[in-house]
Amino acid sequence: MFTIEHDFDATVVTLVDEGQEHLNEDVTINAFEDCVTLEQWDPRTDIVHRISLSPAQLRDLTAALNLPEGIYKSKDPTG
Repeated sequence: MFTIEHDFDATVVTLVDEGQEHLNEDVTINAFEDCVTLEQWDPRTDIVHRISLSPAQLRDLTAALNLPEGIYKSKDPTG
């Protein structure tokens, strides 16, 4: 299950882990104009871990999800 909310400066997607198996904490994805952040609370340390991706990293991740194993270099979209 997931939710999508449109805030003033970001689109927020929350991924909820559902099922009968061991469940992980929700993952919140904040899409800003200049970066995308992924956040997940760690119940063992009571800390929210955050990863920030640049637009180029997000494009590479999106492409990588549809490619076979290997090493790739993305083209510069501005040049």
